[in-house]
Amino acid sequence: MGITVIAIGGNSLIRSKEKVSFADQVANLKTTCLSIVQLVASGEKVVLTHGNGPQVGFVLMRSYFARNHLPEIPLDAANAQTQAEIGYMIQQVLDNLFRQKNMTRGVVTVVTQVVVDRDDPAFLNPTKPVGPFYTRQEAVKLQRDLDWTIKEDAGRGFRRLVPSPRPKSIVEIEEIKRLVEMEAVVIACGGGGIPVVEEDGGLTGIAAVIDKDLASALLANLLGAERLVISTAVDRVYLNYGRPDARPLDRVSAAEIKACYEQGHFPEGSMGPKVLAAIEFLSRGGKEVIITDPEHLVMAIQGKAGTRILS
Repeated sequence: MGITVIAIGGNSLIRSKEKVSFADQVANLKTTCLSIVQLVASGEKVVLTHGNGPQVGFVLMRSYFARNHLPEIPLDAANAQTQAEIGYMIQQVLDNLFRQKNMTRGVVTVVTQVVVDRDDPAFLNPTKPVGPFYTRQEAVKLQRDLDWTIKEDAGRGFRRLVPSPRPKSIVEIEEIKRLVEMEAVVIACGGGGIPVVEEDGGLTGIAAVIDKDLASALLANLLGAERLVISTAVDRVYLNYGRPDARPLDRVSAAEIKACYEQGHFPEGSMGPKVLAAIEFLSRGGKEVIITDPEHLVMAIQGKAGTRILS
């Protein structure tokens, strides 16, 4: 069996705005983790990535409410905290399931740094909203004191915007490879990885958010994975999604889905980044991409559900 990289979607952790506690997220993980255990039992080497947008938001909210008592938490540090926290959740749920099935398998979280280019055009146009909403007075002060980019968000208040540069390389890739060779289930590149830039012969964290699906595609290519699985909120990819003439895509080629992408079928705020990640993974030597929801994960890998995109 080869290596499968699975990008866990946010709905594996948070399914409703009312249930966002640590315990709720751990409980929600079980559906996804049951499927992962099945794959590992079949002999597949599995590497996991995950989103962390809401969780980073929680950290920044706590920092905001504690602003008169404690220093501001930098965005790269918030990413590191949530990588470790979510990794711990996944490790514990998977480990307990392995124990129930008398399977001996290590589960390891690698807090991962991902190198971006300081000259990436994204730094000239921050577009990714992060953290809480601020009043106009707070926004003016934060722009002045911290040099943040802050814009009004649809009348709901003012919000910080950060760049979303493309991932160039993964700092801990050799360590991840060795863990995979040891047949551990590895959790890496959480939230797209901690964005770092190379300067003065070293690495420095930077305030940015890397798209988790593009980082997952890069990780999969660097590991030589044949398959990238992207778990999301819908059972498969649709053309004209949400319209009466919506059409599900079951099995398509990379060229076909690229043509649909270029025609504007997949919006930037939803399926667009996932399809782009699929195209890039396949263009760099990957064999197939599967896009589905957590409930259909195993069936999709068996070819009985989801959207399968072939090179």
